[in-house]
Amino acid sequence: MRQALRQAGSRFWLRDARAPVVVCGPVQGPRDEDGLVRLDIRIEDGRIAALAPAGTAHEGVRLDGGQVWPGFVDGHTHLDKGHIWPRRRNPTGDFAGAIAAATQDRAAWTEADIEARFDWGLRAAYAHGTMAIRTHLESDDVRNPQSWRVFARLRDRWAGRITLQASSIAPLDRFAGEDGTMLADLVARTGAALGMVTRLTGGVHEALPAEFQPMLDNFFALAEARGLDLDLHVDESGESGARALREIALTALRRGFKGRIQCGHCCALSVQPEAFAVETIRLCAEAGIGIIVLPMCNMYLQDRRAGRTPRWRGVTLVHEFEAAGVPVSLASDNCRDPFYAYGDHDMVEVYCESTRTLHLDHPVDAWPRAVGATPARAMGLEKAGLIEVGAAADLVLMRARTMSEFLSRPQGDRTVLRAGRILDAVPPDWRELDPVVGAPP
Repeated sequence: MRQALRQAGSRFWLRDARAPVVVCGPVQGPRDEDGLVRLDIRIEDGRIAALAPAGTAHEGVRLDGGQVWPGFVDGHTHLDKGHIWPRRRNPTGDFAGAIAAATQDRAAWTEADIEARFDWGLRAAYAHGTMAIRTHLESDDVRNPQSWRVFARLRDRWAGRITLQASSIAPLDRFAGEDGTMLADLVARTGAALGMVTRLTGGVHEALPAEFQPMLDNFFALAEARGLDLDLHVDESGESGARALREIALTALRRGFKGRIQCGHCCALSVQPEAFAVETIRLCAEAGIGIIVLPMCNMYLQDRRAGRTPRWRGVTLVHEFEAAGVPVSLASDNCRDPFYAYGDHDMVEVYCESTRTLHLDHPVDAWPRAVGATPARAMGLEKAGLIEVGAAADLVLMRARTMSEFLSRPQGDRTVLRAGRILDAVPPDWRELDPVVGAPP
């Protein structure tokens, strides 16, 4: 198949493919019990020119019923913090340990160190088939925004390969006073989203302090004055007092906020009383809030106690959000840092682990959109994450035919097409990071 793709030129058919019907434009053909439709895809000059029922094309590259997915969109990452695990482990594996270890490591960052790790992460994501990423950038020290300078360089360097967006990340109280204004101005100049975590400096996600609402209104006002979207880390704990999501939705409604709002994690909602959770979800739907779920990181950190088996999965109420019409995305979050010791910026892994963790099957339904079209809309990328006529032929081809086959192997033999051309990129070697994070003993 790969040899045929290399010889296909700029105009050819992909024959006998399967694709999730929820990411496809109009095409005739039955939908199987996995939610897959069988089709032929015409590619001309880097774009999708036609979608037709399987058997329409009589020549082209045969996929033998293998799956085709649109290029992936990873809407919540931490590329400036990635891959520091070899030099800065999380001694306890919990959220407090992650904050302490990451803070200690950040004190010694240089731009060269950030750039080496950041670029390594982009190369891994690119080889795996990701075409757009939003990364949160450490923003505690707005007077020396190293991560933002690195981001600007890499965004330009990677233009045309990965669409790269940024969001700030800092505790909510950091947005008060002059530093808060400076940070909001930096975000606006960069074309980023204004982001924060719903905890105060030195704290964790627990009961909201008395000053929470005035600080939240100030945060919204900073965004409104600059026309910024919001991207928030919310209620990342199993504490029933962590109820910021409801206050964010109420604040957005009261203020008539016009921008996009994306809230990540929202773990505490799954330990709230049922009536409170239902009301919070209703408010999120009314306010137009999107939810982005990071199951691998949350399962790693949440409900971790030494010598005790975790009692809950640490994730939010995804099925209830989806049923209420709230857009739900899946993302990779942290990779090989104190918040998650593993990960490779691979959205196939994210989708597979999310399915197992969150029961995104029986039926599969619309969940394939959660790693493409849904996060793309949250990022303002209206045409990304879909297989439709006129879209760029940025596709991921897999030998797996059914969802059982897809979910049973890492799909390490996938083929990535960018603008209809086979991508020869491979994930970078771990050894390339040894000069900045250290080699194994």
